Amino acid sequence: MSGGVDSSVAAALLKDDGYEVVGCFMRLGSPGESLNDPAAQSCDTSKMKIGHQGCCSINDAKDAELVAAKLDIPFYVLNFKKDFGRIIDYFVGEYNAGRTPNPCVRCNDWLKFGKLADYARSIDAEWVATGHYARTDTVDGTRALLRGVDHTKDQSYVLFGSPLDELTHMMLPVGRYTKDEIRKIAQEMSLPVFNKPDSQEICFVPDMDYAGLIKRTTPGDVHAGKVVDVDGNEVGEHEGHQHFTIGQRRGVGVALGYPIYVVDKDAETNTVTVGPRERLAASACEADQTNWLIDPPVDAPLRCTAKIRYNAEPVPAHVRATGEGALRVTFDEPQFAVAPGQAVVCYDGERVLGGGWITRAEQL
Repeated sequence: MSGGVDSSVAAALLKDDGYEVVGCFMRLGSPGESLNDPAAQSCDTSKMKIGHQGCCSINDAKDAELVAAKLDIPFYVLNFKKDFGRIIDYFVGEYNAGRTPNPCVRCNDWLKFGKLADYARSIDAEWVATGHYARTDTVDGTRALLRGVDHTKDQSYVLFGSPLDELTHMMLPVGRYTKDEIRKIAQEMSLPVFNKPDSQEICFVPDMDYAGLIKRTTPGDVHAGKVVDVDGNEVGEHEGHQHFTIGQRRGVGVALGYPIYVVDKDAETNTVTVGPRERLAASACEADQTNWLIDPPVDAPLRCTAKIRYNAEPVPAHVRATGEGALRVTFDEPQFAVAPGQAVVCYDGERVLGGGWITRAEQL
C-alpha cells in the first residue's frame, strides 16, 4: 500500500472478495531523511531526499495507514531503505554509462516482487497484490501477464521483468478497471485518498533534475564535453552527457538552423551527437537481461507488437531470442528514439510475451 488511490482500492477490493488482507508500506526514505548507507551503496546519497509527491513519503505512509484503519486490516511499515540504495546506484550508474534507465521497472523487480514477495512468504501470505494497471490470468494452462483494461494507464510494461513463477503469486485487482472507475469506487467506499493526485515524478528525484542528482552523488563523473553534428563537426559544448537522452529536442543548447535532436551519446568520449529527426529512425533493436513469460522463440522470429518505452504504444514487429539472455526485435516500420537502457517489451495482443533491456538500436 503506497498511500495512493490505486493500491488502496486494490486492498479494499480484495477484502470485499473475502481475502485476508495485510497492508504493507515500503519505507524507502522520506523528505529530510538521509538515504546514505555506505555498506549498501557505492554512491554518496547523503544529500538525497525522497520527494513529497512520490510513492514513498511520510505523508504517503500516513495515508496508507488511514486507509488500512478504514478497511480494518493489519498494517506494517517495512524498512527497505538499505535495499533502495540498489535502485539509486543502478539509476546513477546507467546515466554515467550513457544509457537511459528505468528505475520503476527495477523497483518492481527488486523490491515489490522481490523483497516484498520474500516478506509475504515469511508471513505465509499466498499472494502479493499491488495497484498496478495490469492483469494476470491463465492462458493455455500457463500463468500470463496481460495489459490493463485501461490502456491509457496500462502498466504491464513495468512488470515485464517479473519471473514466470512469481506470476502465480501476483494479484492485480485494479487492472480490470479504468482509472475513473477506481476513483469512483474509492469515493463510494469513503476512502480518504479517493481524489489524491497521481504521482508524476521519480520519488528520489523530486525536482526532476537527473543530472543534478548524478553530479551530487558522483561529482567526478560529470564533465564538460563536445556537442558534434552527425558528420563529427564540433558545434557546441555541454556540461556533461548525463544532461541528455536519446531523442531529446529541448534544452540541447545548440542551433543549426533546423530542428535538431540528440541522436547519440558516447560516455567514453563524453560526446553528444545532434542531428535531424530522421537520424533517430531505427529498424530494429537488440536487448539483453531478457525475461520470457513464454517459451523463447529461438528457431524463428515470432510475430508480436513491441513497446520501446513506457508511454509508447505497442507497434507491429517480430522478436527472436538470439542467445542466452538476449533478443532482437525487428520493427515493421522505423521507430524513433530507441534508447539504450530502456526496456523493450513484446506482446501478443493483450499478453506480455517477454522483454529485455535495450543495448543497441539498429539505425536505418
